Amino acid sequence: MPSRHPLRATLLLLLCTFIVAGACAGAYQMSRRMGLADLQTTGRHRLDLYAASLEREIGKYAFFPATLELETEVLGLLESATDTPRANAVNTYLERLSERAGTLSIYVLDATGIVRAASNWRRNDSFIGENLTFRRYVQDALNTGSGRFFGIGTTRGEPGLYLSSALAAGGRTLGVAVVKVSLEQLEKSWSTVEAPVLVADENGVVILSSVADWKFTTLRPLDDATRAAFDRSQQYNRRALQPLPVTDIEALDHGARLVRVARENPELVSIFPIAGRFLAQTQPLAGTPWMLTVYSHTEQVEDLAVTRAGLAGAAAVLLCIVAAMLEQRRRHTRDRLAAREALQRAHDELERKVVERTADLTASNARLQDEIAERIRAERTLRAAQDELIQAGKLAVIGQMSTGIAHELNQPLAGLRTLSANAVRFLARGDAATAQTNLERIAQLVDRMGLITGELRSFAHKSSGQLARVDARAVVDQSVALLEQRIYRAHAEVAVEFAQGEIFLLCDANRLQQVIVNLLGNALDAMAGQTHPRVEISAQPAGERVRLVLRDHGPGLAPEALARLFEPFFTTKEAGVGLGLGLTISAGILKDFGGCLTGANHPAGGAQFMLEIPCATEEARP
Repeated sequence: MPSRHPLRATLLLLLCTFIVAGACAGAYQMSRRMGLADLQTTGRHRLDLYAASLEREIGKYAFFPATLELETEVLGLLESATDTPRANAVNTYLERLSERAGTLSIYVLDATGIVRAASNWRRNDSFIGENLTFRRYVQDALNTGSGRFFGIGTTRGEPGLYLSSALAAGGRTLGVAVVKVSLEQLEKSWSTVEAPVLVADENGVVILSSVADWKFTTLRPLDDATRAAFDRSQQYNRRALQPLPVTDIEALDHGARLVRVARENPELVSIFPIAGRFLAQTQPLAGTPWMLTVYSHTEQVEDLAVTRAGLAGAAAVLLCIVAAMLEQRRRHTRDRLAAREALQRAHDELERKVVERTADLTASNARLQDEIAERIRAERTLRAAQDELIQAGKLAVIGQMSTGIAHELNQPLAGLRTLSANAVRFLARGDAATAQTNLERIAQLVDRMGLITGELRSFAHKSSGQLARVDARAVVDQSVALLEQRIYRAHAEVAVEFAQGEIFLLCDANRLQQVIVNLLGNALDAMAGQTHPRVEISAQPAGERVRLVLRDHGPGLAPEALARLFEPFFTTKEAGVGLGLGLTISAGILKDFGGCLTGANHPAGGAQFMLEIPCATEEARP
């Protein structure tokens, strides 16, 4: 029945809407303020705990540099121009002291900034003889008597805290003692707490953080002059120093801020949230120009505020409904007597309509049930088809992997046969050492075959193995040694030429060896029947990758072979000799490493295959 007063109903609806909106907004703001206040209290407590742990960690080593002033041998070394026996004694003392104290290094400089003795004197990258006057902790110690500095070492690239103290005797400064300590253990303990935390130095550079990706970022953009100054001082060893993706949202009481942290590395996993809205609280660290900042995630506060706002809105809606019901009851009582006759007249008409609508509803329900049944049958048919497609896909994957595994086992089985035969010969000759070496290689090949067959367990996804820091020369030497007897029987020559210095790759050693053995075996097959077959293997860095080239002196690749080089089941060998999966599998392995495999004909004749593999940095060492 239409309302008699549509304007009044509209006004009442608007009034209820304003009441509900006001209740929601008020409850949200009040709950949010209370939640942020509690979160600030928790954040200040966390700041105190983090600051205490950092001061305690630094305090363990703060007195170390000054104690070296008590050692007469150290002062005597600084007073003498050249005293090799005394220098060796001081080096040995510093080495033992560093081992017992658990420091990264301890070293002593003379007044000119030259390192005279160091705990790492036995290593090739020793500090002895280096001039470190450009380091600020050396200048601070010479000018003020002590220094405290966080930086990245220019020799080994290790970040650490440098604690320095001037060494004096007879009223004059003879040199400086420096202790470098690692705060990595403290960062690891921070990574297990409830909220991310960071420490920024006086330049706004994050030097410590419970989030690995935040370390050596900046809290504010750096201009060109500041970056040039950092390059001169080498404080951060020419790190990129990208800005931390933090955006201020709102300033709160007591110096707290609401910020938003963007996620730049979606693969990073943490036990606490590292992206979203946070309450940032900062306090200075006593005795240092550093600032400690803790980020408390506000998700729970926001969720609780939204929940309470919803409850307040529901309560307001309920009150409005009760009020409307009371108003409706009052109007109903007033109109009941006047409407009795109208209701009686409408009773018959209503019964008639009810009967008609009931019949219509029954028919509609029957049609709806038929439609639902039809949809259920269609859905079951679709799901059955999907299950069949999934099962067919799984069977195809299993067939592909089984074929690849069978192909990959050919080389290790041949190696096992060759090495076992050689072991028998060496045992018969009494050469137990060489036989033991062959048996060890057999054990390695058996382990490798176990790794290869283990891939069948993957079933649903293709595993590329664990990437690690691998010596390229060692992998090539092992691959050549694996085919040693075959190379010998073919009267072939394998020339390995590497660039100067060590070359390390970021890959899986077993799988890379598999690729090299496959390519080397193909090269020997291509040169079958030649008088002096020769294979050349070279490697040299190419930017952030290493380019490893294997070239034979055979007839080269035909145009058809070049066009279908990495096509599965394509082979130029005779029937029954190969399946045509070797290059396909090898290319897949290189792709898993983040590299690539290409093949072409060499301008001077023969075929060559180029492997491009990411090089491994010092940080990638397992």
